[in-house]
Amino acid sequence: MTRARRRALLIMLVAVVALGLMLVRRGPEPLPRPASERPTLLLLTSLPLMFGDGFSLQQVGSPAAKALESRYRIVPISVAGPADLAEGRFLLMAHPPAQPAEDLVALDEWVRAGGRVLLLADPMLEWPSEHPLGDPLRPPPMFMDTGLLAHWGLRLDAPEDHGRVRRKLGGFDVIAASPGRLFGKCAVSSDRMVAHCRLGKGRATIVADADLLDASRLGSGAAHNLDGVLAELARLEAP
Repeated sequence: MTRARRRALLIMLVAVVALGLMLVRRGPEPLPRPASERPTLLLLTSLPLMFGDGFSLQQVGSPAAKALESRYRIVPISVAGPADLAEGRFLLMAHPPAQPAEDLVALDEWVRAGGRVLLLADPMLEWPSEHPLGDPLRPPPMFMDTGLLAHWGLRLDAPEDHGRVRRKLGGFDVIAASPGRLFGKCAVSSDRMVAHCRLGKGRATIVADADLLDASRLGSGAAHNLDGVLAELARLEAP
């Protein structure tokens, strides 16, 4: 083999390895779906995703809401009660308000019967708000856990790293803001931010950060934050 041929093969090998590393670093971007093919996604959140911080019907939804609506029919709910959960099979709990004990029981039963939930549980929310502390329209400063995670075999600890940090979500590099750390019996990612749990016939994915939904505030490094969220939802759709 000539020197030129060896050099060409070496360049080709390097290119293949580089392409492989790129594919590992980020997965395929979830594509929009035709309206007729979008499954129902229940949305329970304290964050101003659909109507903005002022909750005005005249305001346009957030980039996160628009990304979700490209693949799902969004149905906002206010509690995780049996009647609300019966409206769909997929649920996004994005830093939800505290739920009554009876609704947490209903949520657990819904998941174990086959429901799929993506829970963004932030122990130190940094989402900016115009509303003062104590205002019911202001998202709570931390995930209001009243025993749900422990019931699912998980523990959510306070952030070890404060400020913006790079993490993995759904195969994408994302930027999180002071994410918490998850420990327990579920499959927990090496960076402790994501846990995948099998619960009866259903599944729950828990992410220890919710600020990542406000991708535009987190800089250019957060360009794939919403892709990561959509990828985790797509994973929950899989059989």
